[in-house]
Amino acid sequence: MDIAIIVVYLVAMVVVGLWAARRASSTEDYRVAGRRLGPLFYTGTMSAVVLGGASTVGGIGLGYTYGISGMWLVMAIATGLLVLSLVFAGRITRLKIYTVSLVAVGGWSGMSDRLDATFFAPDAMGFQSIIAMFVIYGFGMLIGQDIWQRVFTARSAGVARWGGTSAAVHVGLYGVAGAVIGMAAAAVLPTLENSDDAFAIMAQQHVPAGLGGVVLAAGVAAMMSTASGALIASATVARVDVVPLFKTLVTGQQNSRPSVRGDRLYLLTFGVVVTVFSVLVPDVVTALTIAYDLLVGGLLVAILGGLLWRRGNSLGAAASMAAGSVAVVVGMLAFGVMANAPIYIGLGVSAVVYVVVSLSTRPTDPAVLGAWDRRLAGQSGDSVGEHA
Repeated sequence: MDIAIIVVYLVAMVVVGLWAARRASSTEDYRVAGRRLGPLFYTGTMSAVVLGGASTVGGIGLGYTYGISGMWLVMAIATGLLVLSLVFAGRITRLKIYTVSLVAVGGWSGMSDRLDATFFAPDAMGFQSIIAMFVIYGFGMLIGQDIWQRVFTARSAGVARWGGTSAAVHVGLYGVAGAVIGMAAAAVLPTLENSDDAFAIMAQQHVPAGLGGVVLAAGVAAMMSTASGALIASATVARVDVVPLFKTLVTGQQNSRPSVRGDRLYLLTFGVVVTVFSVLVPDVVTALTIAYDLLVGGLLVAILGGLLWRRGNSLGAAASMAAGSVAVVVGMLAFGVMANAPIYIGLGVSAVVYVVVSLSTRPTDPAVLGAWDRRLAGQSGDSVGEHA
């Protein structure tokens, strides 16, 4: 029964996808939903792209290991999304660019009887680890291309601001619920070899037949929504920013005319590559940590610097991104992938390089700054390009 429900869900997703494909008549429709989503759809799509395998399987796995303290990964994501929505969403939307079960254990008292007291301590994960999660995942929400691309779908700054806030509240509650489910799993399944299995086993063994299939299908939906958002974001960056840059440098030719078919081919290519990586790194929290360490350590300083510091320039941004990314990799090799040090090393190196290179090279052309200011003010008469 459970498997049948999942198969029905997947078939339904294919049917909906084929129907939706007919409605995407332009690259703007395909990449950012035509920039026309209202509050309800925007809140749903933002929640969908944020809540994925790491929030569901990884969050429950952390709850299985650390108890209620396992909520902090998802709470960090919710906090970053809240800051993005209230502080930066208005600016981002104006840019117009493309380029983020207790029943089985007898309730709470039943868990109290079966679990060690540390499972109920919010700081059981360790204060340093909690702070690192907010640095990695909270800041990651501020600069992730997949998150920004969802912000671009809002039809107005108000929708982006308050829809994102609603999504952040939803995500925070989801994080607490995931940690509690993980605690329940630790009480009834104390000998799991892999904590990431807690979600699937609880759905199969401790939820009524049929309803368990709905829960598993919901988990699949969460993973697919996040994966699809991240893939569209990656494919858009490659097609809009990276490939045209290299094409111009090598051949001197400008980018070819954008097309939905081209975007889909990029998406398919990235999907195959990501599938290979997902097989090589099966632990979802480890995979997310690697990705967000590189994202935040390499891009945070350059992106926020571009938004907040007028003396920063493109050379400083490029140098800081390269230096920060290399520093994160070196930190991972020296201290381990899951250590806290790599992200701090990457951020420190990136900040120093950004400031030094920006101050030692020519400032940004006043005309470009003027166009940038007009775009931030929502005036579309001048353009500074269709990519960030």
